[in-house]
Amino acid sequence: VQLQAYGGGLVQPGGSLRLSCAASGSIFSVMGWYRQAPGKQRELVAVITSGGRTNYADSVKDRFTISRDNAKKTVYLQMNSLKPEDTAVYYCNAVIATNNRSYWGQGTQVTVSS
Repeated sequence: VQLQAYGGGLVQPGGSLRLSCAASGSIFSVMGWYRQAPGKQRELVAVITSGGRTNYADSVKDRFTISRDNAKKTVYLQMNSLKPEDTAVYYCNAVIATNNRSYWGQGTQVTVSS
């Protein structure tokens, strides 16, 4: 199983970014995004099931949207109205449908700063 994340970068407050994570090697039940800011624990941002059910952290509701393309085994995170506190390394995660094993991508840096 491999997960490759794309799309991080530097953006001004109020701006937008779109993260993508392409997975390979299996069929995944849940895919999602987590983030880790310096000095803090990794936290859930958003997850989505193969059927399209979603769950978001309260801090990103109404600003971020998670989606996935099951045929491409790709999960996306559209981030709007970004705030400095969204600055973190964002990691994609995928859970294999048959055995619930969890895999992580390499992380992509998102920096929100003027």
